[in-house]
Amino acid sequence: MQNARDVLSPEALGLIERVARSGSFAAAARELGLAPSALTYRVRRIEDALDVLLFDRSRRQAVPTAAARELLREGARVLEDLDAIAQRVRRVATGWEAQLTIAADSVIDRATLLDLCEAFLAGQPPTRLRLLHTTLSGTLEALTSGRADLALGVTLEAGLPEGLPHRPLGTLAFVFAVAPHHPLAQLGRPLTDADLRAHRAVAVADSALHRRALHLGLLPGQDVFTVPDMATKLQAQLRGLGAGYLPEPLARPHLQSGGLVACALERPARAALLHAVWRAPERQRPGPALQWWLDRLENAATCQALLGQR
Repeated sequence: MQNARDVLSPEALGLIERVARSGSFAAAARELGLAPSALTYRVRRIEDALDVLLFDRSRRQAVPTAAARELLREGARVLEDLDAIAQRVRRVATGWEAQLTIAADSVIDRATLLDLCEAFLAGQPPTRLRLLHTTLSGTLEALTSGRADLALGVTLEAGLPEGLPHRPLGTLAFVFAVAPHHPLAQLGRPLTDADLRAHRAVAVADSALHRRALHLGLLPGQDVFTVPDMATKLQAQLRGLGAGYLPEPLARPHLQSGGLVACALERPARAALLHAVWRAPERQRPGPALQWWLDRLENAATCQALLGQR
């Protein structure tokens, strides 16, 4: 007996759809130019392979069963996917990448990133676009491990493997902030390391799986509440669950509204130079999809917007 994969061809799905639409095997056979017995035989082969009954033959009409209706629904989707694949293959043959994956650190402004995605997709490229949300050294690891083609928001503190092209996005300033009811907000003086060590810090987890994880702004022995991304870190600090550095553009509206209080520290102010890093085939130009993004990153205003500096 044949298995389901052998019989579930586009032609077979078309036969089932034709019988269901015409309401009888005889009418469908006439439309297809087949003998009714030949059509019935083909449908029975499909039923045997699936081990289901597709049509109720107890009446004069061929009534699709629930299984047939589900097969037709899913079959229509499969046929649409096959058409889309064929179209993508034809267009990819012109040199476009089949997929472009972008790893965006959690400090990257999501609205600006989606604006760029919208502009890219508006051109109806054959390239499928995929976003990865990463943090700290995990952003670069997504690139070096082959999971991403372009990484946005990379700090080079841990070094950059040789041969990876990169360009700076800009410098992102950080502000040490706490909720107004947090004890550190009541001290009214520059905070010492001893002050910070006595209170819980909120830290973003490094998404790296194999690279050495980065732990920025933490002190030995300090209690730490670890969260998955910068947006969650902001919400935790607004609730007074801890203290820590936040990107100044992200914290600004809450500093202005009084939801957060900026604290002066005895240690130097913190800022990070962030980069875009990408993978390029050796001695080859980037593909059209990657090149589209690199062209946008040559615009200083776009880079500033990606860092939340609108």
